[in-house]
Amino acid sequence: MSTTGKCPECGGKKLIRDYEKGELLCSQCGLIIAENIHDAGPEWRAFDAEQKEKRARGGAPIKYMRPNKGLVTEIDQYNRDIRGGKISPKKQAQLYRIRKWHKRVSIATSMERNLVIALAELDRVASSLGLPENIKESAALLYRKAVKAELIRGRLIESVVAAVIYAICRMRGIPRTLDEISKASGIEKKEIGRAYRFLKNELEMDVPLTDPSQYVPKFSTALKLGGQVQEEAIKLIKKSLKKGLISGRGPTGVAAAALYIASAMYGEKRTQKEVADVAGVTEVTIRNRYRELKKELGLKINL
Repeated sequence: MSTTGKCPECGGKKLIRDYEKGELLCSQCGLIIAENIHDAGPEWRAFDAEQKEKRARGGAPIKYMRPNKGLVTEIDQYNRDIRGGKISPKKQAQLYRIRKWHKRVSIATSMERNLVIALAELDRVASSLGLPENIKESAALLYRKAVKAELIRGRLIESVVAAVIYAICRMRGIPRTLDEISKASGIEKKEIGRAYRFLKNELEMDVPLTDPSQYVPKFSTALKLGGQVQEEAIKLIKKSLKKGLISGRGPTGVAAAALYIASAMYGEKRTQKEVADVAGVTEVTIRNRYRELKKELGLKINL
């Protein structure tokens, strides 16, 4: 079965999935790109709509945010029978014991206990940052990989959770700064940065460089700037990226300086302090970035 994609060896776009051998290979040069691939489809065949409906199975999806992935049956706390009527005190006591042992068995290993603590913390921090469910799921999956690779041992769970959220936000292009994650998690920026760099190296994560323009809409909304100012700031950042002017510079500082310049150009000037407070950087950083952009881009503006 052919599929879309690109061969890393010859650049060929026609790839073949061999389900018998579980391989993904290039039809042009024969390179095996992936092995032991899994077929996520059903193991049965249906020849019409009625047959498909009969054979289809339902159920809750896998949730990485739950310690047991949501696949374990839970005993509810209502103490009522199937008709909704109350059950006897003797049965209630029996159900209480069953619940207690069920809970103990479900978090029996150290890894399961770790996940219970970590995933609850992940949910708290991600909710505080206003992150959607798909980002939480991605972060939970990355944390599970770190646990499986035994990278958590000797490290603070909360710092690893914060580092995982920061990595996923960068990978998905969501503008969340280290300052914001530090504030939401209660962990120092240095500790989060250390854990992030360790995970990035050990798990060989491909994390792209943060584009400063990702922060422009967020900062401009907080500063109540118009659409023209926002567009101009993004243009300035793109010009700077092409010339390689902002390599090694903090993305939030660059975004703040570009907005500072653009706001003055369109008569919606904001002070350095106002911009610095919104971006979470110092006024000195904005001044330095402003001077660099003005000089290198040849901007004729006096602030």
